[in-house]
Amino acid sequence: MSRILSEEEIDRVIEMAWEDRTPFDAIEAQFGLAEGEVIRLMRREMKTSSFRMWRERVQGRKTKHNITQKADRFKSGMQRQISHNKISKR
Repeated sequence: MSRILSEEEIDRVIEMAWEDRTPFDAIEAQFGLAEGEVIRLMRREMKTSSFRMWRERVQGRKTKHNITQKADRFKSGMQRQISHNKISKR
């Protein structure tokens, strides 16, 4: 891996990797991890069966490999819970 990630960052990378619409380019832009590094992290951090299921889901998935929107903004559906943001979405 190119840098050491905190436990929270590892959790966030895993969450982003599981999301269908988050491309690997977005993970690389935010955390500096290339696709191969994300795969190694997922293999290391997940149970074997969960890793296999994830690999089957993302292999060949266009949304994971092509960026369809700008890679400078990332927002999960859980972002409000994570950041405890009091301002509602408009």
